[in-house]
Amino acid sequence: MDYYHISAQDLGKGAKIPVITLGDSGEVFYELALEMLRTIQAHNQRGEKTVFICPVGPVGQYPVFVRLVNRERVSLKDCWFLNMDEYLNDDGTYIDKSSPLSFRGFMERAVYTQVDPELLMPPEQRVFPDPADPGKVDRLIESLGGVDAAFGGIGINGHLAFNEAQPELTAEEFAALGTRVLTLTPETRTANAIGDRGGAVEAMPHKAVTLGIKQILGARRVRLGVFRDWHRAVVRRAAYGEVSAAFPVTLLQRHPDAVIYTNSVAAGQPF
Repeated sequence: MDYYHISAQDLGKGAKIPVITLGDSGEVFYELALEMLRTIQAHNQRGEKTVFICPVGPVGQYPVFVRLVNRERVSLKDCWFLNMDEYLNDDGTYIDKSSPLSFRGFMERAVYTQVDPELLMPPEQRVFPDPADPGKVDRLIESLGGVDAAFGGIGINGHLAFNEAQPELTAEEFAALGTRVLTLTPETRTANAIGDRGGAVEAMPHKAVTLGIKQILGARRVRLGVFRDWHRAVVRRAAYGEVSAAFPVTLLQRHPDAVIYTNSVAAGQPF
């Protein structure tokens, strides 16, 4: 684990996933928002649709994105936003959209109701994976011709969306996993409880539906943003560690166009 001793100044040198160190978190969010906007503008000019995989975490890019869309009058009519995941009740149904934990509720409040209605895509192009038919979004992606860009963060155990580590699988077996319902690991529930429930782990859902790692790895571009203290170790293992289903983000080392943006906090040396 020598990569944990890589200094902030040397982070990115020799990395197997490009790492771009910025200043504060606002710069990370701006880069993600700008890439979203410029991709849509380029596709609109060519009369092409845009298909994104979108996270709820990180979320700081969305206010910037919404402001730029409204200010520059960028139409989202030919955009499909495919959200990565959503929490579920123990019976496998979505948690209520009114819950502060609901990703569907967040996107409605922070994005779709904030974009000028004249620019907004129709509801059927705002997609979440369906726990009653997990393969539905996979079939949609195939029918749309693939994903232009996947945006996201990295979880404490290296997960992308809620594709939790499965060390019993080979990297190839893990990379083939599609959209599915799963039980969240204690590490993920604990890390998320710190920010979302004031540390009340027992108040966090046990289940979620997640887009498949296959769909994320299949995106033509992947852009990730990291900005927390504990991302110092995560970003180094992602960029320098062994490719393994034990730390899913390492699979992006084999992706032709993946980039991690980090702020100065997450770039700091872990120990």
